[in-house]
Parts: sequence; structure tokens; C-alpha cells
Amino acid sequence: MEGPSSSSYHADGGVRAARCAMNVNRQNLPAPGRRQPIRAEDSVRLSQAILHCANRGLPRADFLREVSELLLGFAGCDAIEVRLNDGDLHYRWEAARRPERAVRFDLARWMRIESGRVIPASEESTDLERLCKNVALRRFDPGAPFFTDNGSFWTGDAWEPMIAAKADGQPADSGPLCVGGHHRSLAIIRFVVDDETVGLLHIKGEHPNSLTLEEVEFYEGIAQTLGLAVADRRAEAALRERVKELTCLYGIAQLVERTSSSLGKMLGCIVNLLPPAWQYPEMTTARITLDGRAYSTPGFRQSGYVQSAGIVVRGQQRGVVEVAYVEERPEFAIGAFLKEEEKLIRAVAREVALIVERTESGEEKAKLEQQLIHADRLATIGELAAGVAHELNEPLGSILGFAQLAEKCPGLPVQARNDIRKIENASLYAREVIKKLMVFARQMPAKKTQANLNDIVEEAFIFLEGRCVNGGIEVVPELAASLPEIAADHAQLKQVLVNLVVNAIQAMSDGGTLTVSTREGDSSVTLVVQDTGSGMDETTVEKIFLPFFTTKDVNEGTGLGLAVVHGIVTAHGGTIDVTSQQGRGTRFEICLPTTAPEESQEVDHHGIRD
Repeated sequence: MEGPSSSSYHADGGVRAARCAMNVNRQNLPAPGRRQPIRAEDSVRLSQAILHCANRGLPRADFLREVSELLLGFAGCDAIEVRLNDGDLHYRWEAARRPERAVRFDLARWMRIESGRVIPASEESTDLERLCKNVALRRFDPGAPFFTDNGSFWTGDAWEPMIAAKADGQPADSGPLCVGGHHRSLAIIRFVVDDETVGLLHIKGEHPNSLTLEEVEFYEGIAQTLGLAVADRRAEAALRERVKELTCLYGIAQLVERTSSSLGKMLGCIVNLLPPAWQYPEMTTARITLDGRAYSTPGFRQSGYVQSAGIVVRGQQRGVVEVAYVEERPEFAIGAFLKEEEKLIRAVAREVALIVERTESGEEKAKLEQQLIHADRLATIGELAAGVAHELNEPLGSILGFAQLAEKCPGLPVQARNDIRKIENASLYAREVIKKLMVFARQMPAKKTQANLNDIVEEAFIFLEGRCVNGGIEVVPELAASLPEIAADHAQLKQVLVNLVVNAIQAMSDGGTLTVSTREGDSSVTLVVQDTGSGMDETTVEKIFLPFFTTKDVNEGTGLGLAVVHGIVTAHGGTIDVTSQQGRGTRFEICLPTTAPEESQEVDHHGIRD
């Protein structure tokens, strides 16, 4: 078949080219409808324009749109088609003068593996796809009139049957070829992007014989420039993505280094650094969820395109980092996110986990420092309390003894007898305070024997049940069966329970529910006293174990009850936790070991757990 002998070559796209800053001078291009020879400067200008497109940092679709508009305008053809692969994305892009015939992104099987390479031809057994495969693999007969010396296919009338080409070392295709389709003139030009990527450029005309051999050879050079431009755009895009990713990680590092804000504020700042680091920042939203609390950018929503990574702190997943696209793009049919973005979101999740760990470690360190200071103060108070108790015991005993002797004098007036009884009561009260001081100061060592926690609870409520009934308080015992015995001072543990129950009764002035429960744990037993009273705020909870701290009115409490409770529990090698909420009540949980604490544990310990 003879090649086409004539063509008309138009340049009606100069305005688009100028708009894209492509340095193509419309006055130097052939006028529409005029046949003019190809000029060397045309190749230079067109190549510069295509490379300029690549250097503008355009997204893939915008880059292909600009290049196709440029080629359509320069060549005067009716349609431009590019077949290419970009990693896992295999696509066909087509732009046409007539919009109804244009196909932008077509991702449906436009690539195949042939001879170990990705070939821009589908699996369909059509004459056109056979031609695409042969051109991509450089299988052509140099003597065939519709192949150039460089292996490009061209014809002036695709509707006419053509004798099949016989490629070197390949059997001839059976039967004549008839490409058909909407376009009569067709050129299929192979171009190379890199060692692994081959593309095809199709130039199409609706009228027959609209391409000359000279023009096809001209566009062979332009196609190779297109391959360089694609490689350049990919390299620039990859570099731009790496810069964005590093900027994101650097921003996180700077935020951690320079700010003294709370963890919540830092997470709020970090989540705003994520969208600009992704491939399509204008449609990217992000969210960081930690311990059930979410920090997100405006407009975040769970779409079909979400990338996530878990926040793992000390082996435990505490939250998740999520990035989502809120719009659709054709490329997402293959995959919405880059492999590098998967690595980035995991890196961000690791950084967030480290920030959480460092923050919590700092808080724990500050808490331990406060506990050490608190313990030191309590030790000083304990020593002072012990000295005061010893000094007061003797004169207080004398006051009580002489008061009792005076009460026995015959003929004592009634008023004097009443006053003496007041002295006795005040002395007994003072002696009780001194006793508590002695326990707090560890001057009264525990007399430990084998004891059952359930028995202690039942004995204590023999004395407390009437007071609960009078106060309109319902007692709910929840005692575990078969509790193991513990080594404990029976009297001191009873005092612990009495102090907690009395405080609970006072907190439920209008009645309520008092729940006392026991249970067995791992090498421990637990006592829980929970009320539905007025509760306490956080500031009060932090101070309740301090000696002489009380929220009660004058003459209603010494402020030593809970300090004594804490001292007894720690002397038994146990722990006491308290949780409270204003208007909802208070819960004390005491955990005691089932084995006696070592002597080394009998040191004074006034740490508070809350």
C-alpha cells in the first residue's frame, strides 16, 4: 500500500500554547489551511514547549491536557492519544477537537506484558491492537510502505485494507489489516521514557491523507521529547513529594522541640501538617484519634479512599492516624495513595507514639517528684507528731486521773460534777487524737495475725449498722466467698473500715447507698467502700491523705482519719486508690497482699495513688 502523498497541516492552537507559557510564536507557525514545509525551528519551539510543561510541576492529568492541546494546535490534527504506564497505573489518554470523541483517562486493560516488558496495547485481538503491540516491540518490516525507518506506523486511510507486515524473526500476521475507526489518517509512534517504560503517541486525522512522511518523521522526534518530558515530570513529581514528606516530618520535629503545649494542642497542630504532604493536598483531610479523642482537619469524613496507621505506645495500640481524599479522581481506580505515602503515615504514627510516650513519661516523672516531696513532708510531720504525742501523754493522763478522783469526792455540787465529766470527755477525745498520731507516726507497730477480711467487715458493721439505718442509708454487702486469709492487724484493719464508713455516712446526709465489697485477686484481696454521697473535686482528692486536712467544720474532725487509713494500709504492704465525682459519690479501693510484706517493705511510705 502506498503512503499518503499529501496533507494539510494546521496550527489553530497557538492561543492555548501561549496561555501555557510555551514560548511557541503563533506568527511563526503555518497558517490554517496552508501547506508549508516542516522547519527546524518548529521542532525546537515545540520541544521547548513540551519540556516547559513538564517543568511546571503539573499533576499528571493537567500535564497530559496541556501537551495534547499543544500538539492539537500545532499539528492541526483531529485527535491525540497517549498510551503509557506510570508504576501500577496503566492508562490511555485521548484529546480530540470534537469533545464527544475525546476520552481522557481510560484505565481498562490498556497494558499487557509481552517479552518481559509492559506493552501499551490491550489484550483485544483487533488489528489496531496488533499494530500497537508490533510498534511497541519494534516488530516491523522496513520494506513495508506504512512503517518508517524508525518503526512508526502511518497510513493515509485506515479504512483501506493493508497487507500485514512481516517483522524480523516473526511470522507474518494472517490476512490484511484494516484499522478502521473514526479517523482515516493515523500515525502510531513509539517513544521511550526509561529502561522499563515504553509509550505510544497516536496522531489522528478524520480526513484521508492528512499526514506526510516528513510530518510523521518530525513527530517521531517530538515523541522522544515527550518521553523525556514524561521522565522529567515524574522525577520532579517524585522529588516534590519527597520534599513535602520531609517538610511534614520536619514540622513535627520542630513542633515537639519548640512548644511546651499540652499533648492535645500538639496533636491538633500535627494533624494540620498532614494534608500538604499528600499527593493531592487540596482534597486531603486528616484525623488523629488518641484514647478515643479525635483531632481532625475541617471537613474530614470517612470516604472510600482512606489511609491509616495505628499509634502503638509501649506495645499497646492507643489510636490511629488517618488521611482521606474527599473527592474522586480517575487514577484512584488503580490506587489512591503512593507507596511513599504509606511509609509516611506509618512514620507519622511512630512520631505521635513517641510524643505520647515522652509526654506521659514527663508527667509520670513530675508525679513521682511530687510524691517524693510529699513523702518527705509527711515523714517530717510524723516525727513531729510522735514527739508531740509523747510529750502530751503524761500530762493528759494526769488530767484524766485527777478528774476521775475529783468526781469521787463526797458532797460534790451537781454543776462541778458536770464540769468534771466534760473534762473527762475532753481528755478521752484528746487521748484518741494522740492514739491516731501514734499510729500515723508508726509508733504503735501492727500486731499481725492471720485474719479474714470478710470477718473484719462483719464485725465492724455490728457497730455501724444502726448508724446507717438512722441516716437512711442502705448497706449493700458484696462479700466474696472463701477469701484467703492475710497477715494483718485485726484491730487496725477494722479501724480502716470504720473510718471509711463514717466518712461515707457523713457524705450522705440525705441518705443513699453504701456498697462494701470484697474480692480475691492475684496474690491479693481487695476491699471496696463506695458511697453515693456528695463526692469531691480533683483538688480535694489530691489532699485527702494529708494529715490535718479536712473539709469538715471545726470540732467535727481532726483531719487524721484518712491519713491513719493510708498509714495502716501501706504498713500492711497494700495500696489505696480513690476515685470521686461531685454529686455522684466516692469509691475507695484497698488492695492487700495475701503474703506478709518483707521487712524491707516496713519502711515509712506515704505515697498517694489517685
